Amino acid sequence: MTILSSSAAAAAFPPSLVHEIDDLDLADFTSIAAEFGNSRFGYVVTPNVDHLIRLHEDPAFRSHYEGADYALMDSRFLAYFLRITRRVRLRVCTGADATLAILSRVVAPSDRVVLIGGSPEQARQLAAQYGLADLRHYAPTMGFIHDPSAVEECLRFIERESPFRFCFLAIGSPQQEVIAKLLRTRGNAKGLALCVGASINFITGRETRAPRWMQQLALEWLFRLLRNPRRLAGRYLVRGPRVFRHLRHARVVPRRVAQSFG
Repeated sequence: MTILSSSAAAAAFPPSLVHEIDDLDLADFTSIAAEFGNSRFGYVVTPNVDHLIRLHEDPAFRSHYEGADYALMDSRFLAYFLRITRRVRLRVCTGADATLAILSRVVAPSDRVVLIGGSPEQARQLAAQYGLADLRHYAPTMGFIHDPSAVEECLRFIERESPFRFCFLAIGSPQQEVIAKLLRTRGNAKGLALCVGASINFITGRETRAPRWMQQLALEWLFRLLRNPRRLAGRYLVRGPRVFRHLRHARVVPRRVAQSFG
């Protein structure tokens, strides 16, 4: 989540931002997700370094984050950096781990699950692997977010399949956050939507996740860069370092602390 002062809200590079991130680990969030139900709508964002940069440089992206019910720390690198430089301790719950935990521990065979993104083959693989008898899949076309009619088609698909237990938005950022915020604004969908990026690719083997030891050392970004330097060099080596500049003008606050501000 991001809180803006009224004077800063309109600026492309606001001088000061406060980012609220939930201090939840995987076990905590899995319990929350299991109890969420489908009588109301909520959505989950997963802040990482790239998202933090967007929050500072894109006012529209900030508005998508502000509507989220849960913001889970997705980056061990960012968590370690904040702990060392700001003495802010935030537990990590990555989108990939949360997706896997929900599919393997929470979803019942009869629960309706909506998957936005991925291929039909991946949808069939998930249904078979986790015994999902009511998995509904929709794959928007590349660049659909720039076509209002395509966005409307995606939204109507999700709303027709509501109420759902979970809706996995696996269409990358900022597309998935745009769709989540629009679903909230329209008020027709019910269930918990999760902005999970490449998580489905990891689970189905389309992409290889870093070994556990690299994840624990906050080197998952390096693993992904080495495997796909042409696609990710700009993101990690050129764009990524901008986060250090932005963090000089921001506070990151665990939500349990922020809530006590009254």
